[in-house]
Amino acid sequence: QLQLVESGGGSVQPGGSLRLSCVGSGFTLRYYGIGWFRQAPGKEREGVACISIRPNNTYYADSVKGRFTISRDNAENTFYLHMNNLKPEDTAVYYCAVDHFGLECVRREYDYWGQGTQVTVSS
Repeated sequence: QLQLVESGGGSVQPGGSLRLSCVGSGFTLRYYGIGWFRQAPGKEREGVACISIRPNNTYYADSVKGRFTISRDNAENTFYLHMNNLKPEDTAVYYCAVDHFGLECVRREYDYWGQGTQVTVSS
């Protein structure tokens, strides 16, 4: 059974950094597109950063370009979201997700989801 478990969320001051991790089990990560999404209260779930396969493309939302980095360690079946220079508007529940292709960094493209981890940016 495919499972994704996130960790690394928490509270941080503006300008701070966090690293989110997503550990996969029950499948081989190298064959999947990966993505990080977030959902703030009262808002739609939005794609933050994704890596598709076939073609191998990386996408970042405009709001996080230059601050967030998505990476993967296929040997560990784990992928990450490195978040720097965090802002209050980054506050949300963050979800990791995988898909056989993940051609677009949108919710409807991804079939498998983690449980979510809260990130709060506040002074």
